[in-house]
Amino acid sequence: QVQPVESGGGLVQAGGSLRISCAASGSIFRRNVVAWYRQAPGKQREMVADITSGGSTSYADSVKGRFTISRDNAKNTVYLQMNSLKPEDTAIYYCKVGFGLWGQGTQVTVSS
Repeated sequence: QVQPVESGGGLVQAGGSLRISCAASGSIFRRNVVAWYRQAPGKQREMVADITSGGSTSYADSVKGRFTISRDNAKNTVYLQMNSLKPEDTAIYYCKVGFGLWGQGTQVTVSS
């Protein structure tokens, strides 16, 4: 198995948008659920969104209507489009493929 790699994190003002990416082996992505988690300082890691191999999606209540997860198998990549960002969205965002293949995370910071 190959560790997924996150990218696209950065600093954005409240109300702004950011898209982060998770890339890994095409076969791994096509066979498994891919999920985004996040962890803020002093808080537990929480699931943000996930997408199945068939394209079904789910979202945490805190991000519904603002975040969109999508999959592009041709590019071996899953995206998380984050709109209307809030300071409380500040966290390290991690990609998880299947049951236990984690990336190293990408930092998203939303300034107030």
